[in-house]
Amino acid sequence: MSSQAQASRPLLGVGILGAGPVTQAIHLPSLARLGTILEVRHIMDVDPAVAESVAGRVGAKYGTSMEELLADPAVDIVAICSPHQFHATQVIAACRAGKKAVLCEKPFAMNGEEAAAISAVSAETGVPIIVGAMHTFDPGWLAAEDAWGDLPEQVHTVRSSIVLPPNPRFEDFATEIVGRVPVPVPDATDPEVIKAMLTGGVMGLAIHDLPLVRRFTPDFAAVEVLHAEIVRPFGYVISLRAGNVAIELRAAMNATWEPSWEFEAIGNDAALKIDFTPSYVQAGSATARIRRDGRTTVLAPFGHNGYEGEWRKLADLAVGAGQPPSAETLIHDLEFALAIAEAAAGRVDTGRVDAGSAAGSTADQEVNA
Repeated sequence: MSSQAQASRPLLGVGILGAGPVTQAIHLPSLARLGTILEVRHIMDVDPAVAESVAGRVGAKYGTSMEELLADPAVDIVAICSPHQFHATQVIAACRAGKKAVLCEKPFAMNGEEAAAISAVSAETGVPIIVGAMHTFDPGWLAAEDAWGDLPEQVHTVRSSIVLPPNPRFEDFATEIVGRVPVPVPDATDPEVIKAMLTGGVMGLAIHDLPLVRRFTPDFAAVEVLHAEIVRPFGYVISLRAGNVAIELRAAMNATWEPSWEFEAIGNDAALKIDFTPSYVQAGSATARIRRDGRTTVLAPFGHNGYEGEWRKLADLAVGAGQPPSAETLIHDLEFALAIAEAAAGRVDTGRVDAGSAAGSTADQEVNA
């Protein structure tokens, strides 16, 4: 839908479940750029002081009750930004409340059974659901999809490489955070903690790029993790295969390196490289480069990033424009992530721990970069 068409329609009301740092530093700034089509009208958080403070920034109602927010007739679209263990219940409740569209931060479910239940309720109620893997909505990625031709059929290597500072640094650049919960430092020499860190790294950070990875891995169900380890202070190195495609997932969150988020898909006769902008900065789209026959096509810049792209898509879906991702796509994306997380954790040798590589952070750290 064109920007002019979007601007000419009535404002849609947004309700947000969970007023933590992601809401404060990512979603509210993104929504502020879309004030002609979307308006935050109700914010819920279990901490009443946080709910009141964050809602006050945008002149919205606030409270501590999910039921009250879902019953609010001024709310057309619900964004679920709560801890992930509540996602499935809240997505289902939002669908049954008759809202026009639902955004759920990743992961939208904890297992295949929850995902299937969400899919069934979405189909029953007709309420479209978007999962917050923001890169799939970045106009740089979408332009690459339109231009890459037969690249998916010939790809043999896929890489996701992420270097970021800790989330609080970007959050503090974006806004004044209220209600941040300190993250305890666990005993990272404990093999069970290392397993949890790998699982958390996949489900909290790598999951942003796994839907992109899956575009190039038709045999994704046969995932084989070849190597997995954590890095200090938070990150992972995971090598795997899915069918005939080799996949490398790397991430490091530290306070010293320059931020970089790169995605590559390499084929026999063509290759794609995408540089994504930092999530907490309203810095426009990713830059995509497609190399073929000795020539490089550059696709960029576009005026918004994937988070704003999510909200634009939600606004379209709420008025019946466009198509949401299929239930099959959402479920397979989740199953792919869960399979990698489980297999990566399974590579940890419970009888031997390298304290040098393990020392560091926590698997429960919220990663929404």
